[in-house]
Amino acid sequence: MNILFINAYFYPENISFTHLENDIINELINRGHTIYVLCPTPSRNISKEEYIRYKSIRYEELYDGKLIIKRFKLSKERRNPISRALRYLWCNIKEYFIGKKIKNIDAIFAVSTPPTQGLVAGKIAKKLKVPFIYSLQDLFPESLENTKIAKKKTLLWKIGDRIAKKIYKLASEIIVLSEGIKENLVQKGVLENKISIISNWINIEEVNEISKEQNILYDDLKISRDKKNVLYAGNFGVSQGVSVIINAAEYLKNENKIQFVLFGGGSEYDKIQSFIKEKELSNILLFPLLPQSRISEVYSLADIALITSLKGVGKSGVPSKLWSIMACNKPIIAAFDEDSELAKIVNESNAGIVIQPEDSKLLSETILRLLDESVLRNNREYVENYASKQVCVEKYIELIEKNGGK
Repeated sequence: MNILFINAYFYPENISFTHLENDIINELINRGHTIYVLCPTPSRNISKEEYIRYKSIRYEELYDGKLIIKRFKLSKERRNPISRALRYLWCNIKEYFIGKKIKNIDAIFAVSTPPTQGLVAGKIAKKLKVPFIYSLQDLFPESLENTKIAKKKTLLWKIGDRIAKKIYKLASEIIVLSEGIKENLVQKGVLENKISIISNWINIEEVNEISKEQNILYDDLKISRDKKNVLYAGNFGVSQGVSVIINAAEYLKNENKIQFVLFGGGSEYDKIQSFIKEKELSNILLFPLLPQSRISEVYSLADIALITSLKGVGKSGVPSKLWSIMACNKPIIAAFDEDSELAKIVNESNAGIVIQPEDSKLLSETILRLLDESVLRNNREYVENYASKQVCVEKYIELIEKNGGK
């Protein structure tokens, strides 16, 4: 089978779905399939040296010709929302005109980043008369509302709603993260039999708790081993509402044994950095995101790991960081919608505490309470049963092979 992946981002770029897509591609190659990837020049979350190197690379063949990457020239991604939107538009246009000419494709796969990606992939699939498998990682146009780009029922929101419904119609199979998202699509008129629930996952063999004594990240980043670490790692976007952590840290600035360790990137990073300096919070250590290969070291720093979002955002998905935190057996405070799938998992597995979002005073009080608790947790076992790479990748492969005709 020849499968075409339509991507806005691909290696060496790193977004939340990157390592998951790599797992899918590697397993498809292991089973004898050939993967074609259509993507732009990489620029997001990469070094200057990598950006320069890939500017001139248009075609690659890897794994004995089983992975064929076709890249097209595209301007460097900026943080400004308007310039980013224009870049996405130009990216989608180029993807369509290149993708519809690729021969001997049996199926097309795309993920919902950016939200218009599925529309392009679906149109190409229709042109080539092949099935289209769509991995829906974030609800649209709800994400416009969540990130405060557009209010519900405004013109932009309505356009987004029409795009989403068109994508769902074009897709042969839609993969969602939770029962709640499936119910949302069914209410919008999507056929239930074309929706499958598959959680995002981690490679349980690569994510393990590392003891404080053996974790070299303390030494590399000059982090004290004598304090209790409240950790956040992930995107600093609007919907994550990371400012609640900064305000909680301000409440706890006189708790000398507690320090906040933040690893981040994204559109709000500079704003958060300025916010910390403005408040003169010496109890916060801020670092850029580290490579996926160091994820065990990162989450093993935590005495408490935080997951945050704005109100109303949590219902749209389950952040994959949840599984990494649980695999490292760390207690969680989720400032998240209490009727979300993530809240259900945290409560069901006894992985930590769920509190209402955007309440920094409550967050600070919960941090103090959880640090005083001595509850034994077995979060890792839950991950092994429900969100391991082996279990979830197999489900993806079965769907892709079924739709591709194998």
